[in-house]
Amino acid sequence: MAELRNFPSLSILSLMALLILAVEQYESLGSSRKSVHSGFKTDYNGVGSGMCASAVTVHGYKCQEFEVTTDDGYILSVQRIPEGRVGGDGGPKTNRQPVLLQHGVLVDGVTWLQNSPAQSPAMILADNGFDVWISNIRGTRYSRRHVTLDPDSADYWNWTWDDLVAQDLPALVDLVFKQTGRKIHYIGHSMGTLIALASFSEGKQIDKVKSAALLSPVAYLSHMTTALGDVAARAFVSEVRAKSGFTSFLYILQSLGAMHTFEPVSDFLKVLCAQAGVDCYDLITALTGKNCCLNASTVNHFLKNEPQSTSTKNLVHLSQTVRDGVLSKYDYGSNDFNQAHYGETKPPRYNLTNIPHDFPLFLSYGGQDALSDVQDVETLLDNLKYHDVEKLHVQYIKDYAHADFIIGITAKDIVYNQIISFFRNQG
Repeated sequence: MAELRNFPSLSILSLMALLILAVEQYESLGSSRKSVHSGFKTDYNGVGSGMCASAVTVHGYKCQEFEVTTDDGYILSVQRIPEGRVGGDGGPKTNRQPVLLQHGVLVDGVTWLQNSPAQSPAMILADNGFDVWISNIRGTRYSRRHVTLDPDSADYWNWTWDDLVAQDLPALVDLVFKQTGRKIHYIGHSMGTLIALASFSEGKQIDKVKSAALLSPVAYLSHMTTALGDVAARAFVSEVRAKSGFTSFLYILQSLGAMHTFEPVSDFLKVLCAQAGVDCYDLITALTGKNCCLNASTVNHFLKNEPQSTSTKNLVHLSQTVRDGVLSKYDYGSNDFNQAHYGETKPPRYNLTNIPHDFPLFLSYGGQDALSDVQDVETLLDNLKYHDVEKLHVQYIKDYAHADFIIGITAKDIVYNQIISFFRNQG
């Protein structure tokens, strides 16, 4: 690997951002590397060889592995923690209220399980009487499968978060609804809030979702201050569009002279974190904002499990949101292409004012968040200004940044106890 200090055109943080953006390319490089999707097995008896076994049952919780296939053929992995640990407050109970946890971009369902059981959102909810379902969207390690497409092919990665709205979220919600026979509560973080808001604005899932808690909402991204956002919005879209494909980032890094050989992202992170003067805790801070409440062991665990893969096209779409300041479907870059896909020359917008005013929403955002900036959240709240007052709960946490909401050691007391009370008040 080239010396990291020899990149005059890039800061280490910008290089880090580009490499995270390129994660799906690293995951599929090299014929000698076995594809992740081929090694995952599902055990419907509750003893999973995937996420259940590695992150849940080891702590004494029951866990079940499910899979659901979207209408466009993507096979998604879903984990269920049906109850808390036996003998505690979350022991076996009947009629436990289901809650679906939806992660953001470049992470997967493990994001809800990074801390100790007393501090991990999924287990906090299970121990408080909820039937917890954990989603893994297409392209992440446990959901890198398709009924016909090879995950190493370009066709497999031809999707954006529009497809998560139209395909993944309906399949996930329907799975939980059919398995439990009950309307569900929903918790989304980061991009998990974006796909929920977009879906609700089109009147979808409202009949099966009882309420939604949205953490670090990212419906608008114009004021993003992180290095990741800056690279994506200002360079990423134009660089990718100048080329002929949407699945490879090799040409971006090579054109910048960053490196000439490639290693898996996890290996790169180890090298980067070992550099003199580089603290990976500070790297997360630079990418997400000044998190107040992370500890070193959690950060190390996070870096061992993340980042996860996403499609280049998805990141271009997110970059368009940063650049254009509006929430709309994917822009194909020309009037003709948009006309062919949408029947109009401009991509249709998601109108968040269409979200039913009586739909219960809990929004929580932080004053130090570099991704879900306060000004952008205020734009979102302006779209919700006609929402029924008793149905909209807004929490502002001055010292919190993006990662605090999912891996912060104080999140249980500050955030999740409030969410639990909110859910219970919905009847």
